[in-house]
Order: sequence, then C-alpha cells, then structure tokens
Amino acid sequence: MTDKEKQATSAEEKLKRLKARATELEGLLTRKDRELADKETRISKLEQAITERDAQIDKLKQSLAEAEEQQKQMDYSLARAVTSYKAMVTDAHPQLPAELICGETIEAINESLAKAKTLVSKVRQGLEAEMMSTRMPSGAPARTAPDLSALSPREKIQYAIGGNK
Repeated sequence: MTDKEKQATSAEEKLKRLKARATELEGLLTRKDRELADKETRISKLEQAITERDAQIDKLKQSLAEAEEQQKQMDYSLARAVTSYKAMVTDAHPQLPAELICGETIEAINESLAKAKTLVSKVRQGLEAEMMSTRMPSGAPARTAPDLSALSPREKIQYAIGGNK
C-alpha cells in the first residue's frame, strides 16, 4: 500500500468513525429531545396542578371569609338572644333585684337566677323570723281595771265620785 492509499484508508476509517459518532450523537440528541419533551409535559402538568390548587385555595379563602362573617352574625344574634333572655328573666321575677341576675350565657344567667332566688329566700326568712320575734298582737289590748293602788286616798275618792270605774 502506498502512502496515498494508507492515507485514504485512514481517512475512510476516520470518516466511518465520525459517521458512527455522528449517528451516536444523533441518537443521544433524539433521546435528550424526548426526555426534554417529557419534562416539559410534566412541567406543564405541574403548572396546571398548581393553578388548580391556587383556585382551590382561593375558594377556601372565600369560604373561610364567609364562615367568619356568619360566625360574627351568629355571635351578634347570640348576644342579642342572651340579652333578651336576661330581660325576660328579670321581668318574670320582679321580686328579685335585677343586679343579682347577670351572665353572658344562658347557663350563667340561670345560675345567677338560682343564686338570687336562694339569697332572696334567705333574706325573706330572716326578716320573717325577726318580725315574728317583735310582733305585736293585732287589735286593741284587752281592757283591764285601772290600777288604783298608786293613787292617794283623795284621788281614789275623786275617781269614785267622777263615775269612772
């Protein structure tokens, strides 16, 4: 083989190697393009999922705001109902001082009502016991003859002449 033939053979082998390398690189490039397409598809799906989650979060935030508003309205209604109940209890029990009936819940008002009834009952019993101990009989006292023992003899005579017995 001549130098030119050797160079030609060498060039052919180099060309074959370069073609094989080019084919290998094209295969690698195709595989990378597929991987990139797969990753772009996954990214697109994830972006869509994030968008859906953001929409769900917005809906939940709106629902939470509505629930908080409803809670405020219910708290206000409950406060009005408790105030009305307290007024009704006070009106239903005029014998009890209104200051003794207190509380922010129906249960607390019921407890204070029971305590007020007990207190008023004890005070009433104490007053009745005191009145019984200092009680005067009703009506005029029984008539008794006047005590003439303290009178002098002259006064006794005058009393007898005067017609007083």
